[in-house]
Amino acid sequence: MTVIELYPHLLERSVTIQANPRIVFGFFTDSERWARWWGQGSLIDARPGGRMLICYPNGPKASGEVLEVRAPERIAFTYGYESGIPIASGRSRVTIRLEAIEVGTRLHLVHEFFEPEVRDQHIAGWRFQLSVFCNLVADEVFASASAVVDAWFQAWAIPDDQERMRAFEKIAVAQVRFNDRFSALESLSELSAHAGAAQRFMPGVQLRRDGVVRHCQGSVLVNWNAVGGGNSLASGTNLFMLDQACRILSVVGFSGSPG
Repeated sequence: MTVIELYPHLLERSVTIQANPRIVFGFFTDSERWARWWGQGSLIDARPGGRMLICYPNGPKASGEVLEVRAPERIAFTYGYESGIPIASGRSRVTIRLEAIEVGTRLHLVHEFFEPEVRDQHIAGWRFQLSVFCNLVADEVFASASAVVDAWFQAWAIPDDQERMRAFEKIAVAQVRFNDRFSALESLSELSAHAGAAQRFMPGVQLRRDGVVRHCQGSVLVNWNAVGGGNSLASGTNLFMLDQACRILSVVGFSGSPG
């Protein structure tokens, strides 16, 4: 008869990730991704009885045994420190459950302990580590953010209406929103028509990205220049919001440099 240990003290935390559950779950079954999260040398053998090892960058190691794997919904493993402090290997249990939601995945973590003081020592750690994890997944999902931003600016200079519309369709959702001091648009058709009108009123002007794209969990901040006749005519910053397929949901444009 199998004896199931009961852990009376729980640490619970949930976060939202803009990626589908299969992508998120891949970080629990691939040692290379696992090590990108926890630190070089970390590994996981994602099968019941498999080894879990975490090598923290500052030296300590945590290890355990994989108890359950139900892709892409659930994984559970024991957890403790090889030094035995503050908790010995195998003396707690971590369960991660993934829930599919409209924007991607809701990750639910439960860490079970025997001692309340040890649980309390892990609250800040999990808050930090799950935040790191959200960004790690997002960096993979939105790896093409720079290319999407460049395609956005290039589409504004396409003279043919149909070709310009196709260019926007490749990178943005049907109900894309664009707001700046001269725009309050809520669809691809409005966006494409607006870009065409801008060309008629400002012939020869092109938009160009200025510097690197700054990305955080689906939000992208990028500077731009409007160039015409070899001269910079205007500058500003755009905030792009992307969905889990790295398509543009909305853009807010700010003209001019901060003063």
